[in-house]
Amino acid sequence: MAPTDPFLTTARLALRPFADTAADLDLIVALDSDPEVMRYITGGRPTTRAEIRAESFARMLHGGFWATHLRETGEFLGRHCLRPDADRPTASADLGYRLRKAAWGRGFATEGALALVAKGFGELGYDRITANTMSVNAGSRRVMEKCGLTYARTYYEEWPYPVAGDEHGDVEYVLTREEWSARGQAG
Repeated sequence: MAPTDPFLTTARLALRPFADTAADLDLIVALDSDPEVMRYITGGRPTTRAEIRAESFARMLHGGFWATHLRETGEFLGRHCLRPDADRPTASADLGYRLRKAAWGRGFATEGALALVAKGFGELGYDRITANTMSVNAGSRRVMEKCGLTYARTYYEEWPYPVAGDEHGDVEYVLTREEWSARGQAG
């Protein structure tokens, strides 16, 4: 598959693999430079280009992360991910999304995540999909719930940056293939 070929399309979105190009790096730098986008990740501290290049972008190039664009215009909206979770005993994947502020509140996170859940349980053969966020991140929690994931637990970890609300912990949401199928989402 060429880097510009979509991995997945929905009614409004095209998700494509990231390419090791300056253009794709620039997209992530712009996304992660917005203090509001980074509010629940770094407490609003923009991530530097050097940090992105050495850490998160390098990880994105190994699969499981997709640049999310509007199908109609090609406008970059952010990224979605569905990464295998090697720490789990079953075929499990971690679902995520990060969108530009201009894309918030328009259903794009949910639309892309729902498509990834369907692909994950269908073609990719996962048995379990999880998603995590800060307990206080109501918007992200709503997306998880709209995708059929349910609250599983609250946990506490030490993070490198203080984030307002981190005293309430992080939450994990889970959906199994059986639950997804029973809800009629398989068809």
